[in-house]
Amino acid sequence: MKAILKWPGGKRQLLNEIKKYIPENINTYYEPFIGGGAVFFDLMFNDAYMNDVNWELVNVYKQIKSHSKKLIQLLEKHKQNHNKEYYYSIRKLDRSEQYQELSHIEKAARFIYLNKTCYNGLYRVNSKGQFNAPMGKYKNPNICDKEHILEMSQYLKKNHIQIKNMDFEKFLKNVKKGDFVYLDPPYDPLSDTANFTSYSKDGFNKKDQIRLKKVCDVLNEKGVHFLLSNSNTSFINDLYKDYKIVKVKARRNINSKGNGRGEIFEVLIMNYEE
Repeated sequence: MKAILKWPGGKRQLLNEIKKYIPENINTYYEPFIGGGAVFFDLMFNDAYMNDVNWELVNVYKQIKSHSKKLIQLLEKHKQNHNKEYYYSIRKLDRSEQYQELSHIEKAARFIYLNKTCYNGLYRVNSKGQFNAPMGKYKNPNICDKEHILEMSQYLKKNHIQIKNMDFEKFLKNVKKGDFVYLDPPYDPLSDTANFTSYSKDGFNKKDQIRLKKVCDVLNEKGVHFLLSNSNTSFINDLYKDYKIVKVKARRNINSKGNGRGEIFEVLIMNYEE
């Protein structure tokens, strides 16, 4: 199934590599950093938990599951009104009291609209949690992807899919042996100027990376298999040196500078033999 959101670090291009390492027999699938959900919606497990610390993002998936037709109606309105002036009027809503008056479904439609029309699909917020990416230069952005919204809604409704909004450590507390965890956290930046971790107002720093590694150690002690994606940095390679590390080629498409995009290596880390 196609993911409907653009997302920094999205895994659509690495799906074939990632799927090589997904075990065949899984009781329950857990994904604590859902993002755009490229892996989650491609695998389509019947029994799965999805999570993200970003409330706005989680709200989108909840509204797709429960109110897909109303969401499509609202997105059609955004599509009809889309222009530069309209984009910035919608973007600035979260800087006013009016934003608190929006319903959950209206917030979800706003999120998708901005995601489809902002520069390079770069979801970015400031320290106050306010969306601040500029408008992109698209001739015909796919603001209302009706077919895939309805398809995703049916999948979420007809299967045992739990949608959570919490810290990754809390989310993974009850994972048991026989379950499987795929972790795609905000990446360790390749340089001080390449930090695209502002997907929530609190960010994700090296202390969080170390805390995540400790959670992976707990999963390993429980006998839970995990697969983790991250940057091919010396920090990450050293942090996970006791686990299996596979380097894979990837392309970085989201960067404010054209010369910052291109082919690089990322790592897949796991505690089992494929």
